[in-house]
Amino acid sequence: MSDDRPRLIAIVGPTASGKSSLADEVALRLGTSVVSVDSMQVYRGMDIGTAKEPKESRRVPLLMVDVADVRFDYSAQVFQREARARVDGLLQNGRVPVLCGGTGLYLDAVIDEMDFPRGTKGGDSRRKYEELARRQGAASLWEMLRSRDARSAELIHPNNVRRVERALELLDEGTSYAKEHEGLKRHAPHYVASIFATVRRREELYRRIDARVDAMMAAGLVEEVKALLDQGLRESTTAAQAIGYKEVVEYLDGNCGLEECVETIKLRSRRYAKRQLSWIRRDGRAREVDLDAMTIEEASEFVIDGFKSDGDE
Repeated sequence: MSDDRPRLIAIVGPTASGKSSLADEVALRLGTSVVSVDSMQVYRGMDIGTAKEPKESRRVPLLMVDVADVRFDYSAQVFQREARARVDGLLQNGRVPVLCGGTGLYLDAVIDEMDFPRGTKGGDSRRKYEELARRQGAASLWEMLRSRDARSAELIHPNNVRRVERALELLDEGTSYAKEHEGLKRHAPHYVASIFATVRRREELYRRIDARVDAMMAAGLVEEVKALLDQGLRESTTAAQAIGYKEVVEYLDGNCGLEECVETIKLRSRRYAKRQLSWIRRDGRAREVDLDAMTIEEASEFVIDGFKSDGDE
C-alpha cells in the first residue's frame, strides 16, 4: 500500500561536509528551492559564521534564512510552524522541497509529528538551568544531563534547551525524563522524507573545518560579531551561543587572544561535527553520500535517483 503523504528530500550532515553544495545542486536539477534547517541561519546578520550562502551566489531560492532578529530567542516550535508553511507552499506548486542542514532537532520538527510543550517556568531549579544555558551554552547543559542521566540525554537533541532543562529539573525532583517518555524516539512522519547524509573521512572533514574557520576569519567574522553586538547579540540565549560567535565575543571582551579564539572555534566545530554524526547515526534513517568518493554532480544523481526509487516502492 503506497503512502500518499507529501514527499520531500532532506540532506543532512556535519558542518563543512558539503551538504549545502549538494542540496543546491539537487534543487537546481529539480527546479525547486532549498529550505534551510539550521538553527543559526535563521538570524539576520549571522552570515559569515554560519556559512550562509551569499545571496549573489545562490543558484536557487534559499528559504528559512534571515527570518529573525538576533535578539529573538528563536525556537524549534516557531521554526516548525514557519518551515512547514514554506514546505507546503512548494508542494502546492508541484515542487519537491529540498531540506538542508545540520540541526537534527529542526529537521525532526519539520518532518516528524512533534509537539512542543511550553513547560513550567519560575522555579528555582528551572531558573538555575536557564542561567547555565545562557552562560555556558546548550551543548554544555546537555553534557551535564548526559553525565547525570545518559538514557534521558539520548532522547533529547542537544539544541532542545527547554527539554534538557526540564530533564535536569526532573532529576532534581527525583525522577527521570526517560522513564516518563518511554518510546519517545519512535518517529511518526508528518512528511515522507528521503534522507541523505553527507559523509567524509574524519581527517578530510577536520581539514575542511579548519580551512572554513580560517576563511571565516579572513572574510571578516570579527567585524560581523562587532556589528551584531551593536544589534543586541548579548540579549539572546540562543544566537549568542553559536559556535564562532561566542568565541569571538570572548576575544572582544579581552578574555583570550585572537589565535586562541580561532583554535577554540576549530576545536568546538570538530566536536560539534562529531555530535552531528552521532545524532544522524542514532536516527538511522539517512543513506550515506560519500563526498570523498563522488563529485557533487554524481552525488546529486544518487540523491535524485534514491528519491525517485523511494516513490516507486
